[in-house]
Amino acid sequence: MRYFLILVFSAFLTPFYAQLPSWDHELVEVTNPEKSGILMNSQPLFDGLWDTLPQPAFWKEIMKLSPDSCLINVASNRQIIMKMSNKDWSKQSEARKTIFKDSLKLANNIDSTDKIFVTTGKNDFYKFNEVYPSISNGILAFESQGVDPWYAQAILLIESPGQLKKSSAGAYGAFQLMPGVARAQGLIVNKTTDERKDFNKSAYGAARLINRTCIPEAKRILNEHNIVYNESDLWFRLFVLHVYHAGSMNVRAVVNKINPTEGGQSLIKAMWQTHAASFGNSSQNYTQLALASQFILHEMTKSECVKLFDCVE
Repeated sequence: MRYFLILVFSAFLTPFYAQLPSWDHELVEVTNPEKSGILMNSQPLFDGLWDTLPQPAFWKEIMKLSPDSCLINVASNRQIIMKMSNKDWSKQSEARKTIFKDSLKLANNIDSTDKIFVTTGKNDFYKFNEVYPSISNGILAFESQGVDPWYAQAILLIESPGQLKKSSAGAYGAFQLMPGVARAQGLIVNKTTDERKDFNKSAYGAARLINRTCIPEAKRILNEHNIVYNESDLWFRLFVLHVYHAGSMNVRAVVNKINPTEGGQSLIKAMWQTHAASFGNSSQNYTQLALASQFILHEMTKSECVKLFDCVE
C-alpha cells in the first residue's frame, strides 16, 4: 500500500523525487493479477547491450532446458554449437567424445586449444514460477533496510530459486547464507534453531551482509585500482554479487590478476575469463547466471509492467 500511495502523490510532488533512493525510479509494478508484484526495471540490461553477450544467452537456454538434454558449447565464450540428448552423449565412449569434440572445432573454425563443454539443462532447478511470488517480498525487505533491492531480486532468482535446499557447503535459506555469515548478521543458527529457514530473517541477513560488507569491500577493491563507479550501474551491482558469492579476498585476487584501468562491462567480462585464488568456474558463472535469470524474468513480465515512478531529470 505504501508504494501505491507514493505513486499517487509523487505526480504532484516533484521535489519528492530528490529524496528517493536512486533505485526507487527503477521499480515497476506487474499488472497481471496472476503475476502481480513489484520488480526492478529490466531496461539497464538492454541499455548496456548485455543482451548481446553470448554468456548470459547461453545460461538463459540452460535454465529453460530439460535435464534430459544438453548444449555443446565453447568454454571460453559459451558459444552454443549444438543441442543433443544426454542419453546420446552419454552412450559414447570417452574416445568417441573426444573425436566428436575435435570434429566440432574443425567444422566451426574453433581454435584447437579451446575447450568444448557439454552442459546439461537445468530447468528442474531454476523454478522461476515458484520463486516469482517471493521477489516482491525480497525487494520490500531490502528496501526496509535502505539496501538496493536489485540484489534481492538477483539473488532470489539464482540461489535455490523457489526451493529450500542446503548446499553441499552448508549454505541455506532463500538467500543461501553460510552458518557463520548468518550468525555474523544476527541470525540464530545452532543445532535446534536455524533462522535462515525464515524468509524475512534470511532477507534481513543478506541485506545486512551486502550493505555492511559486500558493497564496502567492492568499493575498496575498485578504489585500489582507481576505478570510477556508480552504485546504480549494472556492472557495479554485478561486481558486488561476485563479492557476495566468492568473498572479497577471491574477488580482490582476480581483479589484481586482471589489473584493470577501468570498470564497466569490460571488467565483468574479464572476470568471466580469469581464474585466481578460489575464484574459479562457479565464481565466473555467477553473474552470467544473474544476467540470464533477469532476461527470463523480463520475458515473463515485459508486457505486464507499468512504472511506479517516472524518472525526473
